[in-house]
Formats: sequence, C-alpha cells, structure tokens
Amino acid sequence: MSIRVLIVDDSSFICKRIREILEEDQEFKVIGVAHDGREAVELAASLQPDVITMDVEMPIMDGITAVKKIMGTRPCPILMFSAMTQVGAQATLDALNAGAIDFLPKQLEDIDANRETARYLLRYRVRMVASQATRMSSRPMGRVGLEERESLTAEKPLVKPIRATSTWPKTSSSGKIELLVVAASTGGPVAMQYVLSKIPAECPIPILLVQHMPPNFTKSFAERLNLLCSINVREARDGDVLQPGTALLGPGAMQMQVKQVAGERRIALRPKQSGEIYSPSVDITFDSLAEVFAGHVLAVVLTGMGADGKAGAMKLRQRGAQIWAQDEATSTIYGMPKAIAEAGLADHIYSLEEIANQFKKLH
Repeated sequence: MSIRVLIVDDSSFICKRIREILEEDQEFKVIGVAHDGREAVELAASLQPDVITMDVEMPIMDGITAVKKIMGTRPCPILMFSAMTQVGAQATLDALNAGAIDFLPKQLEDIDANRETARYLLRYRVRMVASQATRMSSRPMGRVGLEERESLTAEKPLVKPIRATSTWPKTSSSGKIELLVVAASTGGPVAMQYVLSKIPAECPIPILLVQHMPPNFTKSFAERLNLLCSINVREARDGDVLQPGTALLGPGAMQMQVKQVAGERRIALRPKQSGEIYSPSVDITFDSLAEVFAGHVLAVVLTGMGADGKAGAMKLRQRGAQIWAQDEATSTIYGMPKAIAEAGLADHIYSLEEIANQFKKLH
C-alpha cells in the first residue's frame, strides 16, 4: 500500500525534486502539489494524504499558519523543510510547536554530503513521519501542538509502565543524584520544552540536554528554552563548568562529553567524526557521564527515532544511575525510549505529563 504524499512549496523546482526522490521508491505516491499555505490547507482536506512535506516561507499563507490550520481541522503528519539558518531554525521550531512532527533541510547537501545517502534519508524520514498517520487520525479536532499531542490515543505500550511515585528520587542506587540529563530526537523539541518548563528556578543540580539537531537550530532552541523556563538554559561551550540550576544543550554537529578537570566537571566538545551517525550523540554523552559521575545520574530518554542512548544507558545503569523512558502513548516516535524499555534498562516508564510532574519536585 502506497504512502500518499502532499508536497507543499512555492518553488516548482523543489516540488519536482521532492517528487522525483520520493517516487524513486514505489512505496511513495505523490497525490498533490500546493504552492502556498492556503492551497495546502484546501488540498489536505480534500485529498487526505498520509503525510505532508511543508515549506516554511510561502506567499499568501506561510507554512506555520498552514500547519496550525491543518492540525486544527484534519490532523496529518507533517514534515517541514527548512533553511539551515538561524531565522529558518526559529520558524521551524514554531512549526513544531504548531504540530509538525519533524523537519529536514531543503538542500540535499545539508542532509548528507553524499547525494545518494541524502536521498535515502529523505525517503526514510518521510516514511517515519507518515507512520504516525493512524494515531493522528484519532486526535480530537481543533487541538494543536503540545496540548493536542498529550491527548493522543494510541495502542498499549509494549512494556507496562511503572507509574510515577510521589517524591523526587533523591538518590540513585549509587547514592545522591548529582546530575539530570535529558535526551531526545524526533518530537523532542516540543517534549523537552514542556518538561523543562516545569523545573523550579532553585534546581539544586546541573542539567545536560542532548537533542538531535543541526548547529543553527541548537542555538535557537537553547534561546527559546531559556525564555520559557525558570532555570537558565544555553548552548554548551567547550570548558563550561557544570552549575546547579543551569541546563546546557549540546551543540549541533558536535559531540558533548563531561570530563573531570582540576577537580571540576567540565564540558568537553569535539566535532563529529567519520562513522558517527548522530551529533550530538546521546550514547557519547552518556558514556562520559558513566565515567565522571559513577552512577550519580538521572537520565531521561524522551521521544525519538532510532536507538541512540541505549548503549550509553547500559553503561550508566551498570554504574548505578537511574534511567527513565517516555511511554509509547505520548511519544511522537517511539524509538529511543522503546529501545531503553525493551532492553530492561528503564527504572520507570512515564508519560510526558508524569515526567513533567516529577520535574516540578526538583528543588
């Protein structure tokens, strides 16, 4: 059965290119093309596609407004195409808040330097976004973005959740928790924004954030989180000392580790190396924490495709750290937390709201 795609972009060249790339695989069928947001809203209602690829900047109606209208009438999985600039990053984050699931660069070379790999990755990401069509069709009409996502009706999780306890975990199996680390991929910006905004300003421990995201996007995302959260949030810099009540976000295209330097725990950044799929990589950050904190860590793995974080979580768990995973019902893509849960690494499996409620107690 074909994945039915609606392409939305004011550039006929871009529309043609996306169509050609998708239809190289017989699994995809482009059922319509729209050149502005208003036309996209109309075609989304009449054609009822399985997935929509959406440009941000368009005449008549922009992509963000179109996403809001589509999610408020007939919700559909939407993949945004964005310019890899800071302005593009801010607009894309707005689109994710409005209800879009994922985003990709408009230029193939920004997806991957190898053209064939980039084409494969584009099809793969469209396929993953389209996989959410069934669960989105059950969403209540007129609700968009994060509030709407929290009301998802989904199949039962593969692993039975361990429900939230009434008090914040003051200790791990190795003793006092000295660091909170939150990791995510697809769906992460909205989920991370929600849970971090609940942490009180007087948070007594440092926080690290690992989100799969390009370079310009991590800076914009950190700035947005800082505006919305009571704690301080900023993009991590090489040599930063970990401070209570401050959350440091791993920069895109870099790997973030923590090292002990002259008695202080400091951020150590390095560029992505050949063969490393993700940058920042959750596994690489988790591995370093297992060495420096010896288990005094609470690691929370939120929504995301793939299994980044599983190997690192195994090392953390061996050192005595606590591991939480987001449940299937509230995950945009149940990949990363599923890998944690199915490996038996999760001390708790919580809904996004339960994680947020636990974070409120962090003081």
